[in-house]
Amino acid sequence: MRTPLIRASIVRSSSIAILALIVLSASGCATPVGVKRLDEQAAHRELNANILSTGKPSDYSTQILERSALTERFKSDPRSVLAELNSGLGQPDERDRLFALSELSFAYAENSGNQSYYLASAAYAYAFLFPPNPADAPGPYDPRLTLALDLYNRGVALGLATKDGKEIDLSARQLSLPFGALDLSVDPSGFNYAGNHLTKFVSLSDLEVRGLRNTYRKAGIGAALSARVEPTPGKAASRWIPVTAKVPVTAFVRFDDPRLAMSNGRLHGTVEVYDEDRTHAVQVGSYRVPLESDPSAALAYQLEGAPIWDFELAGFRQGDFAFFGAKAGDLNGLFMLHPYHPNMIPVIFVHGTASSPARWAEMANELLGDPKIASHYQLWFFIYNSGNPIALSAMRLRESLVAVRKDVDPDGKDPALNQMVVIGHSQGGLLTKMMVVDSGNRFWNNLTKVPFDKADLDPETRDLVARALFVKPLPFVNEVIFIATPHRGSYMASNPIVKFGNKFINLPGGLAKSAIQLSKLRESSMMGTPFVIPTALDNMDASNPFIKTLASLPIAPGVHAHSIIPVKGTGPVDDGNDGVVEYKSAHIDGVESELVVRSGHSTQATPQTIEEVRRILYEHAGIH
Repeated sequence: MRTPLIRASIVRSSSIAILALIVLSASGCATPVGVKRLDEQAAHRELNANILSTGKPSDYSTQILERSALTERFKSDPRSVLAELNSGLGQPDERDRLFALSELSFAYAENSGNQSYYLASAAYAYAFLFPPNPADAPGPYDPRLTLALDLYNRGVALGLATKDGKEIDLSARQLSLPFGALDLSVDPSGFNYAGNHLTKFVSLSDLEVRGLRNTYRKAGIGAALSARVEPTPGKAASRWIPVTAKVPVTAFVRFDDPRLAMSNGRLHGTVEVYDEDRTHAVQVGSYRVPLESDPSAALAYQLEGAPIWDFELAGFRQGDFAFFGAKAGDLNGLFMLHPYHPNMIPVIFVHGTASSPARWAEMANELLGDPKIASHYQLWFFIYNSGNPIALSAMRLRESLVAVRKDVDPDGKDPALNQMVVIGHSQGGLLTKMMVVDSGNRFWNNLTKVPFDKADLDPETRDLVARALFVKPLPFVNEVIFIATPHRGSYMASNPIVKFGNKFINLPGGLAKSAIQLSKLRESSMMGTPFVIPTALDNMDASNPFIKTLASLPIAPGVHAHSIIPVKGTGPVDDGNDGVVEYKSAHIDGVESELVVRSGHSTQATPQTIEEVRRILYEHAGIH
């Protein structure tokens, strides 16, 4: 018979066993090794986590640390761990080790601010990407391939950054590395952009773009940079480059046998700079790799704080042209976004009233972000005082186009310059039409019945009138696009409030003497009130003789013309308008295509308008 003590012991043991069973049953889903379900976003973050995206090394790198029992030591003494991993190169796991060294070096550089580890990260990534034996290279589906490219690109940009971090120093010099020294030389050819010297390199990957609907970036190798263009003194073509010009380039550091250098401590690299307009890939041994580029960031950086934003209303009111620090005659309003490149077709954008080239930013971004467009065309812009007489502004555009061809191609060898495309918005469309019509003496006859060759004019006035009012089509402009163009005038131009704006427009000072002489001709011909030089607002009044005459002139044979006409609302197109121009004014016969876009007058940034321009440019260059 059991004693009470024995019975109590048995009860306690049973209770403990039951409790243990309950605990084990309750913890069945929390075994030492197991899984838990993640939502889609968390799963994606886990799969793609790395030092660049989350600030923590990827599983590929932590695996190397764990296998080498270095995880804890890396937290307390990362430099010695990196040195130990480097000394272990040459083993069967070399490819994995090179990648880990690249990412972990970058991680240490981020935490310590030691730039030499950024450069080491780039060198390790380079060795990982381009081994001597192609069989050792990462496969196209290896996730580390893209990450290694990014580590190389960021390692170069951050490793060569100036102390304040604002610019990238691409000069030849010797730099220290964790495993030795880097002798950096320079290939000078890349620092010459279309005959102009490049300076002040800025990393585009450090910039956040604002104000553009899309941002375009082409993944590849190299640090995407913006560079300041220093025009060559005395070079005729340089006068078409604004002093604020910046161009997108890609910096590539070519390392000579980096794997050997990690053993002997002596690494040599050459800085190569590539113009993204002309070079799209780089050859590294047997590997051909596309170059990194960031056209949207480059465009936004060029527009950041640019003086053209302040030009719009001021340019409408003032008469004498002065911009980019140039005097009238030095730069007649035409400028290149990037310096001239042979065999690329110029597309010239002409803005409207009280506007500026900055209003083409959205369209320029979409076109530059299209590799096929960017490789066939170069973008030029015309800026002008939009309150001036339209004939005067058109004269400056016409003469600028003639002059730029002579300056950039004096021997006439570039066939692309004979395929120019001019795109004009609003009043800019009227300037555009003046490039492709033959006026004869019709504009002159609006002023006086006195034949031009018998008119009493001094040589200066005679020359100005001949250049402004007697126009011939430019033979090298063979495609024009009219956007929201008031071919028969704008109903807004006759509005009393708008007409009041004429009081604030200052016409060019040099026109005063010409106005007096033309007024005398008008009076002697019994043509009514004395002649007054018209403003652009006067010219765009539907009753003005100038706009009537221009509307009546046919576009020259052989010129391909297109119309893009915005109409607000959903009503009948024929009775519609865009808030400034009626459809009936913007519509003209004889164009090859006409697209009606449901938008307001400022339609340059409207997707449908941009896509129509893209379509036309594809067709013009024969792009398939």
